[in-house]
Amino acid sequence: MNETQLQKSLILITVDCLRADHCGFHGYSRPTTPFLDSLAEESFVVPTTVVAGAPTFFSFPSILASRMPLALGRDVIGLAPGENTLALFLRDLGYATAAFSAANPYLSPHFGYDSGFDTFKDFLDFVKPPAQSAPAPSPSFAKNRGKLNRSLRGAAGRFGIGKVYDELYFQYCVRIASPSVGNIDSLREFPNAEVIVDHAISWLASATKRPFFLWLHLMDAHSPYYPSQQAFRDLTGRTVSSTNARYLNEFWKRSDLAPGDFEQKKTAIVELYDAGIRSIDSHVERLVTHLKQKNLWNSCTFVLTADHGESFLEHGRRFHSPLSLSEEIVHVPLMIRVPSIAKRIVSDAPFSHLHLAPTLLEILDLKPPECFTGVSLWRHLQQQQPWDLNAITECVYGCTNPFRAQDRMGTRLLSVRDLRHKLVMRLDSGTSEEFFDLVADPQEMFPLQHGVQNQDRKKLSRAALDHLSQTASSENLSLRLKDRLREILVKLNTAP
Repeated sequence: MNETQLQKSLILITVDCLRADHCGFHGYSRPTTPFLDSLAEESFVVPTTVVAGAPTFFSFPSILASRMPLALGRDVIGLAPGENTLALFLRDLGYATAAFSAANPYLSPHFGYDSGFDTFKDFLDFVKPPAQSAPAPSPSFAKNRGKLNRSLRGAAGRFGIGKVYDELYFQYCVRIASPSVGNIDSLREFPNAEVIVDHAISWLASATKRPFFLWLHLMDAHSPYYPSQQAFRDLTGRTVSSTNARYLNEFWKRSDLAPGDFEQKKTAIVELYDAGIRSIDSHVERLVTHLKQKNLWNSCTFVLTADHGESFLEHGRRFHSPLSLSEEIVHVPLMIRVPSIAKRIVSDAPFSHLHLAPTLLEILDLKPPECFTGVSLWRHLQQQQPWDLNAITECVYGCTNPFRAQDRMGTRLLSVRDLRHKLVMRLDSGTSEEFFDLVADPQEMFPLQHGVQNQDRKKLSRAALDHLSQTASSENLSLRLKDRLREILVKLNTAP
C-alpha cells in the first residue's frame, strides 16, 4: 500500500483517569511512560490541556463533537442522535472508522458513542477471568453486618473503640471472609490495554485500503487499580500479591474513614495507579511498532489525551466524582505527533478539549463542520504562537450516575481558567465562587479574597457569564428532542 494514500489517517487514544502530572513527558519522576516519553521528542506536547467536563460522561462531547457538555441542557448526557462528530464527519468523507473502548458504560451506544463508527466495540460484555472473588463488604454499610455484629459495633462505640472495631471487622472481611484469588488478573473489572490493542491491530489488517480513524479508550488507570504483574514489576522492580492489591483497593474505597485516615495507604495506591499507566505505555508501544512494521506509522497523526484526572487526597478527595474541578481532575496530558513535522515548543496557555477536534481536522487538511464550537489551534502550535483563549470546564455537581435522569438536573459547577488564574463557581440559588492564582498557589489551597487581583477576577467572571448566555441562546431543541426520544426507546426496549 502506498503511504501517500494514507497520509490523512488519525489515531486517537484516550486514557481514563490519566493525570498530566503522572506522565514522564509532563515532568513526573517515576518511569510510568518511557515509550511515550521517547515519542514526545517528535511530538507536540501541550503543557496545559484542560478538559471541558468531568468525569467521563461530561468530558467526551467536547473531545468528539467540539461541544460543551451542558450545551444541549443538563439532561442530555453523551452525544445526541444526529449530532455531528469527529467520527461521523470523517466517515462521510470516506474514512474507515473504528472504536474500541474498554468497558466504560458511559461510552456506549446508549449515550450515542457508536455514531459514525463502522466498527464499534465497547466490551460491556467483558467476561472477567475465572476465580473472581466477591468484593469485600465495607464496615460502613449496615446491611453487611449481622445482628450480632451490629451489637458488637454499638458496644465498641460506647467504650470509645468504635474505630478499632471497624478496622478489625474490615480486616476480617477482606483477609478472611472473602474468597481467595489466584492472580491479580482475576480482580480486574475492565479489559486491559493488551486486549484493546489486540483488537485494534486485528482491525487495522482490514482497514488499510483507505484513510482511517481509530479511537481507543483505555481503562488501566481507572479504579479499582489492578495492574498487570509485568507492568508493576517494570515500574517498581517488585511484584504485588493479588491479596494485597485487593486489600489496598478495598481500603481505598471505604466510606467510614476521614480523609486523613487514608494517608497511610496513599503511596501504595498511587503505585498501583502508576503501574496501570506503565501498562498502557507498553501496549501503546506495541501498537506503534505494528504500525511501523506495516508502513503505516508515517501516514498517521497520533494523539493521546485523557478524559479527566484522578484525586489522591488532594482537597481530601479520592477518585473523580463531579464534586470538584481542581487541577488534578481537569489538567490532562495531550500529545500530538504529526508525520514529518518536528517537535515545537508549545505555549503554556490553556488548551481546552473543545478545540481538539477542529485542530485535528486542520492537521488532516480538512475544514471542521460549522456546528463545532471550538476553533483550530494548529497554526498556533506550528508557529509557536500563544493563544488568548480561556478554558471553561463544567459539570452537574454530584451527578455520579447519569443513568438516573433526576441526577442530571442538579447544580451546575463551572470553572474558567486563563494562563494564570482560575475562577470556580457553583451556580445554585446562592452562587458561591473561589478565585485562585495558580502561579502562587498551584495546589489551589488558598482562594483569594474579593478585591485581590480584582480585574483578573472580573475578566473571568465576564467569560463565565458570556458562556452561560451563549449556552442559553444556542440550545439545539432538535437535538434535545432526538435525545429524549432515544432515551424513551431505550427504556421501552429494556422494560421487562
